[in-house]
Amino acid sequence: MFVFSPDIPDSFEMTTPSTGSTLQLAPLRTVNDFLLESARFQLPNFQDFEKWGNRVVKNLLYYQTNYFLMGAAVFGLIGLIHPYKVVLGVALLLALSYVFIKFFAAEARRSISVTSGHQQPNKWAVLGGVLGCSYLVLFLFDAVLIVLFAVLLPIFLALLHASLRLRNMKNKITNAMEVVGVKQSPMGQFLEAMNLMPDAF
Repeated sequence: MFVFSPDIPDSFEMTTPSTGSTLQLAPLRTVNDFLLESARFQLPNFQDFEKWGNRVVKNLLYYQTNYFLMGAAVFGLIGLIHPYKVVLGVALLLALSYVFIKFFAAEARRSISVTSGHQQPNKWAVLGGVLGCSYLVLFLFDAVLIVLFAVLLPIFLALLHASLRLRNMKNKITNAMEVVGVKQSPMGQFLEAMNLMPDAF
């Protein structure tokens, strides 16, 4: 098993059935390392975007489990304050996502049917669906805003922490030792898909 750090327990591993690859979860960093005495914060050099981006990406990789837990805590706290609106907002966003996915799939089928001479779908039904979705969004707009706030606030806090947190020697050594694990972690997979993984990894 791959060990992330000498003084921190082994990472959790999860095998994805589709690819068979092992997804490794980075260990949880201590509160002292994340926020308290040993943590040092400084404004980044806004003139040097490469250095600033390097700091953000490496902190996102190093503290990714802390960021995930922080996001879950913020979302849970907002859910406790506004449970009804959060449930409605999540349900509406999931329903809208499903409708849009189905709509684009129907668009693809429609383009095929037009070339093959099949009948077009009813335009009034499409118009009614669009008006119905618009009414739901406006009627439950505050619930949607609360859910978006609950999702975007943790992202903002994680990026703020990653921008301000100076990397100490332990952070750099641990990152160097965790090359394989970092690339197989959820944040590593996401950053690699976005083509943001540092060259060192």
